Amino acid sequence: MTYAEIFSEIKKKFYYADVSDISEHLAFQINIIGEGEGIFFVEVKDGKLYIEPYEYFDRDAIFICTAKVLFDIVDGKLDPTFAFTVNKLRVEGDLDKALKFKKIIDSKK
Repeated sequence: MTYAEIFSEIKKKFYYADVSDISEHLAFQINIIGEGEGIFFVEVKDGKLYIEPYEYFDRDAIFICTAKVLFDIVDGKLDPTFAFTVNKLRVEGDLDKALKFKKIIDSKK
């Protein structure tokens, strides 16, 4: 899978996400490593979700993983905390805010 295909799939998966109940600003950069390597960001601002295909410098945390791990997390097959614990997901930055990424994932269901 190419980076463009991965980004497109992730954006589709979050298309109907409802983050209107998240009042704080959250910004996460996703660094995909391995096949389809690339960077994009996920941001919650003013109760709206933005996913854009570029680096975000004013971020709360960076998630580093393979595309497969990212899809497993987004699809609910892999808990992000567990992925972190078993070193499938690296997190840099504010761990408290990083834990809130699951709230964004859960909002798409």
